[in-house]
Amino acid sequence: MTQDFTLHTHTNRFDGKNTVEEMVNAARERGMTTIGISDHFIVHRDIKKTDFYPFAVRGGYESMYNSSFVDIFEKYQPHYDEIDRISLQLHTPILRGMEVDYFHDNKWHQAFEHAVKTLKPDYTIGACHFIEYNGKLCNVHNIANAPQPDQDKMLNLYWEKIAQAAASGLFTFMAHLDLPKKVGVGTSPEWHDTEARAIDVLAQNKTPIEINTSGFSKTGAPYPKTRILQMVAAANIPVIISDDAHHISQIGRHFDDAERLIKSCGIENRLSLQKILDFSNKTL
Repeated sequence: MTQDFTLHTHTNRFDGKNTVEEMVNAARERGMTTIGISDHFIVHRDIKKTDFYPFAVRGGYESMYNSSFVDIFEKYQPHYDEIDRISLQLHTPILRGMEVDYFHDNKWHQAFEHAVKTLKPDYTIGACHFIEYNGKLCNVHNIANAPQPDQDKMLNLYWEKIAQAAASGLFTFMAHLDLPKKVGVGTSPEWHDTEARAIDVLAQNKTPIEINTSGFSKTGAPYPKTRILQMVAAANIPVIISDDAHHISQIGRHFDDAERLIKSCGIENRLSLQKILDFSNKTL
């Protein structure tokens, strides 16, 4: 039976292509019982100094990148207000989520915990799009372009950050674990032990993960790959399917493929809506 809800979605307020209303209507048309909106929540003092920021500016989605929590509050509060307004307008409850880039820093933790208490999201998705290396914020493209010794160090930092985020207790579930494979790095057997250590931390902290089906379109396989999902099954880590939709056409994409993969990997622990929230008043 295919999962009939989607929580990892993005809108045109940040880097998506469609409005909240368009995403909700498309989800209903595709038979989804519930949709959550989880636009990017990225805060770091140096985020606008990254190599990728100029591309975001040219693409019109620079609102993703925030140098302070004050900046992101000014964007997120009206964003959540809009979701609530559209929910009333459509007579359709819409879950309010956020995809959060995690940073291992006490001040960031405190500020983020305050943000959660103030904004009151229904769920939080942990993500690691950036690592801090040699005093600079780097993403997967920086890792792919780095010389081999630096690349190895950066990949180690990436998996350490996944483990730190999982251990933080801040997130409802973790997004696209092996994101670096998007650019063809970190896929060789030498990384198996590093991945296994991160999976151990996820299991110890009972931190759920997503099967991100966007990978089927980009690499022919989801994030994370089958070998990691087999470890996830063995560790009984809860799993949810995510489409990571940035456009209405991507809602529910490859969910059937993910369901078949779940079965083939022996995954039995599913993160249901009821396990995430009290959804008695949160269905379409």
